[in-house]
Amino acid sequence: MDDRVDWIALAAVEGVGPALFRRLLERFETPGRALYASRAELAGIRGMNDAVAAAISGTACRQFAEAEWQRLKQYADVRLLTFLDADYPRRLFEIGSPPPVLYVRGTLPVWDPAVALVGSRRATRNGLKAAEQLAADLASAGLLVISGLARGIDTAAHRGALAGGGPTVAVLGCGVDLPYPPENRELSERIADNGCLLSEFPLGTQPLADHFPRRNRIISGLSRGVLVVEAAQRSGSLITARYALDQGREVMAVPGPINVASCRGSNGLIKEGAALVDSLDDILTALQIRPATASVQPSLLETRSIVPRCQLTPREALVYELLAQGPRHLDEITTALELTAGEVSAMVLGLELKGLLVQLPGSHYSIS
Repeated sequence: MDDRVDWIALAAVEGVGPALFRRLLERFETPGRALYASRAELAGIRGMNDAVAAAISGTACRQFAEAEWQRLKQYADVRLLTFLDADYPRRLFEIGSPPPVLYVRGTLPVWDPAVALVGSRRATRNGLKAAEQLAADLASAGLLVISGLARGIDTAAHRGALAGGGPTVAVLGCGVDLPYPPENRELSERIADNGCLLSEFPLGTQPLADHFPRRNRIISGLSRGVLVVEAAQRSGSLITARYALDQGREVMAVPGPINVASCRGSNGLIKEGAALVDSLDDILTALQIRPATASVQPSLLETRSIVPRCQLTPREALVYELLAQGPRHLDEITTALELTAGEVSAMVLGLELKGLLVQLPGSHYSIS
């Protein structure tokens, strides 16, 4: 059986979030070794407690993973990515808590830049029209549009991206096999055929309320910038904007009427310094993207680039994740990962040979 079953099993353990999963890989190098580690070995991991250690050592997570693997085999267009895979989105290493596994239905586009377009589920007609037009313009200009497939602005964003001739990515708060919301079943199929549906949640996972803030960090993490079109003062779109700020992404917003409740949050973002957007040019300016030609409707941007793809070892992935958050001195890398200088030097060299790392003056390293 594929060792991805071990990834599913460890990720399924309640209490093993992305941070603890990463520390388990640091210590044991593979999920399989972590699953079969002794309780004494697990007890030495920072953040571990007796309940989580018992769950890791138990059989429930493995039984779930084996059943999940059989379910996956029933879907020809769904596959599981781990953050060691060559086509795992490298931008997610920058967010501090990249999901260890991702379920992908369709084909994950590999180019940059990408823009997240999000907003109210109860959007006005003008808001929906603006979202669809801006998404179409972005797709026509060669940018990837990312959203969450929710009712309202998200739906308009995906429709606009497809109308503009581009692929689009929908990040879900449920399993990629569930049509949610139900009225977007046909749209989901079109997205899977022209991009992908993406989720960190196992197949069959229901769209529970606490899943959506988690998926929002992925929406912003995949993107160079987040554009908010209509958001109330208490809105999930504002959570995405906050994630974007924490992740060093650009935040943009479309202004709306002052007497419309669904615009108060997005207008507030502009008051707080978000870039005001009412055209494609505003987005390109905010993201410091220059079209390859002087035409008003560029078909290709000079900044579009294919993300380097190569397989990583578990420890190389940990080094890459650390450096994706900013350059580090070799000693800092060694201390952060609690490894020996020799081990870190070997991993750094491996990443350099793969073209993913560059050495800076003074024994500092950065992702290329």
